Amino acid sequence: MPSMLVASWEHRAGLGLRWRMLEDNIITFVKNELKKLQNDLNPHYSECQRDEEEVLDSEEEKQRRSSREAFLKLAVNFLRIMKQEELADCLQSKNPDPLCENTFKCNLKKKFQCVFEGIAKPGPQTTLNEIYTELYITEGGTGEVNTELEVRQIEMFSWKPNRPDTTIRCEEIFKASTERDKPIRTVLTKGVAGIGKTFLTQKFTLDWTEDKTNQDIQFIFPFPFRELNLLRDKKFSLVGLIHHFFTEIKEAGICNFKKFKVVFIFDGLDECRLPLNFHITEILTDVTESTSVDVLLTNLIRGKLLPSAHIWITTRPAAANQIPAEYIEMVTEIRGFTDPKKEEYFRKRLTDKEEANTIISHIKTSRSLHIMCHIPIFCWITAAVLESVLKTKQAGGKLPKTLTEMYIHFLVVQTKVKNIKYDGGAETDPLWSPENRKMIEALGKLAFEQLQKGNLIFYESDLTECGINVREASECSGVFTHVFKEERGLYQEKVCCFVHLSVQEFFAALHVHLTFTSSSVNLLEKEQMASVHTGESLVQNFYQSAVDKSLKSPNGHLDLFLRFFLGLSIPANWDHLQGLQAISSQINQETVKYIKEKMNGTLSPEKSINLLHCLNELKDDSVVNKVQHHLGSGHLSKVNLSPAQWSALVFILLSSETGVDVFDLRKYSASEEALLQLLPVVKACKKAQLSGCNLTERSCEALSSILSSQSSRLTELDMSNNNLQDSGVKLLCVGLGSPHCMLETLRLSGCQITGTACTSLATALRSNPSYLKELDLSYNHPGDQHVLTPNSSN
Repeated sequence: MPSMLVASWEHRAGLGLRWRMLEDNIITFVKNELKKLQNDLNPHYSECQRDEEEVLDSEEEKQRRSSREAFLKLAVNFLRIMKQEELADCLQSKNPDPLCENTFKCNLKKKFQCVFEGIAKPGPQTTLNEIYTELYITEGGTGEVNTELEVRQIEMFSWKPNRPDTTIRCEEIFKASTERDKPIRTVLTKGVAGIGKTFLTQKFTLDWTEDKTNQDIQFIFPFPFRELNLLRDKKFSLVGLIHHFFTEIKEAGICNFKKFKVVFIFDGLDECRLPLNFHITEILTDVTESTSVDVLLTNLIRGKLLPSAHIWITTRPAAANQIPAEYIEMVTEIRGFTDPKKEEYFRKRLTDKEEANTIISHIKTSRSLHIMCHIPIFCWITAAVLESVLKTKQAGGKLPKTLTEMYIHFLVVQTKVKNIKYDGGAETDPLWSPENRKMIEALGKLAFEQLQKGNLIFYESDLTECGINVREASECSGVFTHVFKEERGLYQEKVCCFVHLSVQEFFAALHVHLTFTSSSVNLLEKEQMASVHTGESLVQNFYQSAVDKSLKSPNGHLDLFLRFFLGLSIPANWDHLQGLQAISSQINQETVKYIKEKMNGTLSPEKSINLLHCLNELKDDSVVNKVQHHLGSGHLSKVNLSPAQWSALVFILLSSETGVDVFDLRKYSASEEALLQLLPVVKACKKAQLSGCNLTERSCEALSSILSSQSSRLTELDMSNNNLQDSGVKLLCVGLGSPHCMLETLRLSGCQITGTACTSLATALRSNPSYLKELDLSYNHPGDQHVLTPNSSN
């Protein structure tokens, strides 16, 4: 018994000793850690000293780091209990929770490392790093609205492959250039639909999560506008909004971001349905104060709320002006794939090298396909279609060469996917079952009605109005994507869109066709009046009225729709749609004749070029072929071209693989009429030689418009030996003084100008003194008192 008491006493004594040792170790640890935290708050304490203290074995380092993270949380909590909020925030910002950072990065990486081009599909997933192909991104420009049809903007890019633009890489989006004297807070990135804006932001974020770039950033918060739209009737503080989307931040207890370098990415401004008002919105400076999401965003962008944060906004060009220019430090623009990057994409996308070579060669044979492949999503559509056609085509079968053929094949391919994946059917089963026809018709109705409203994204209520069940829509995932977002159990709502605007326009054109062939109702006419047309005359009027409606559009918003619409008038294009609806009559030649008559009228070059694309969809190349024959013969300058043929010449010159760096008007016709017809070529060239071409002040006015255009790349202009006179030069000076003018050399030798014109030139040079280096005014009558001093002048 005594021995047991002795043992018990020894045990208690030993435990007490160990407990005192534990207490001593904890006290020593706390004192040391408090000293380190105090040093963290000392601006004079160097990083080198801190690094020297932390040289430990890997296992010991792991244990010590875990203890320090726990103690940091404890210290921060005690400071908050003591009402020392500012000190707690400062300590937390100096020591962001590594576990939180790692978890946050890991979750973002999982979200963005695998991508779906257009659709989500089962099986092995493609990683973003594998498929990502570098985009052509330019720095500069303005946030001004661009109302031109986006396909026109793509064509302009394809015509100017060697622009002197300042390019920028994805990871450099917030890096200040040498010309900037202050850091970049807010960046606006413009780009047409499908050009790769979302992929770009995902690549930026993924590289950060993988510790490849921008490691000075503590947090990146991506917010798609289509998801923010779902919160339009709710109230949040900025902290609450971050916690709502990113639970890791909430769990770590991070509520103050002033000391962190934070990037907010707002993707898809053009899809925003929040009432952003930068002029009368209340001012908000407290990150913990709740308000509507639109008020949060406007104050964040204005810099009233969390001014230390960096903001990145992406948008289609037409919505760029929703953010006032004074709140944007830098504007960038995604121009899509350059020609070499197109090839790189297809070689990455297709594992079969021979297939890739065939597809690349085929695209080069079609101007319209080659132009559209500047858009990454169109490259995906093209690859999906041509890969399928190459594997299944019969001997002697042809690959699609027009846009209409491509999109018909795309519809066929995706309908087959639906039949096999969702309906359990076989490859050989009929495509156009009653269920499929009903779905295609409903999607067409949705596409047309929402296109008229200008909507590219739709909600469940929009689908229901067109008789579409959301589950059924998801089964058409190849043409119709849906983003499913369950907001922390509060509600469930789906956001839907077609994979690209062009797919929506194709379905809209298909819907107008199906409606007309089944009921003789022309949806393009606002009022359905009793028609004097019957039979074939009614059908002719159907297509001709579409041409007229497109030509009346001031910004070309119906251009691509018209191409699909007319392409669907060809009976051969319905061979793959048999069972969906038969086309009733063949009136191609009448439509072709009507289009050529319109082209010989007074149309803008852009409208004429689109009508040439329409003729291509109608399989008529006669206008282009005739002009090409004249070009090949070398006698073009002796031929009296019609307006339609002039448009064809513009189309040929701009579509050539070599581009047009130097344009000499005398090769085509030394006349003012020829110049006015070929203005799009002048706009796309670097050097324009117009000497001795019988030009007058009318030409000066037209060229002034080009000089002041942001998309012009003209740097050298020779207008010598033309009777421009003072009045013509004065008109030219309007463009010369524009901030967009990049002209470096201007030759006006022998143009019959006097001192009056020199005064206009001097005023223009003072307005825009940056570029002009050479000015030739020889063989004129400027008078001794007029001295012009560009950077250097003759």
